[in-house]
Amino acid sequence: MSRGLNKVMIIGHLGRDPEMRYTPSGRPVTTFTVATARTWNTTDGERREETEWFNVVAWGSLAEICNQHLRKGQQVYIEGRLQTRRWDDPEGKKHFATELVAKEMIILGDRRESMGPQFEAAPGEEEEFPL
Repeated sequence: MSRGLNKVMIIGHLGRDPEMRYTPSGRPVTTFTVATARTWNTTDGERREETEWFNVVAWGSLAEICNQHLRKGQQVYIEGRLQTRRWDDPEGKKHFATELVAKEMIILGDRRESMGPQFEAAPGEEEEFPL
């Protein structure tokens, strides 16, 4: 069987402050949203813009760093993989949530400034666990 590739890289702005909590085993997990925007011109020459929102999940030491250093509106580079969680609610309705599980995060400053610090998950820290 050949190996697959699941790698995502985004640059966008935080839609809200990160929220950190701990799993029952005491492992930190931080969630936040990132908005990316793309613009294009239609065939009529009209300028259009579209915003895509990503739910981001960071684990372990990267979760702690994201919680300490990131704030709503900040521009960041996030690299990781997509993961889809599935669950049934008490009424039996199926739900799906696709998240970007972060492996690396770089804080991007104003365009006039150099790139900010780069943070990476320790090996095995980007593992998935049900939230």
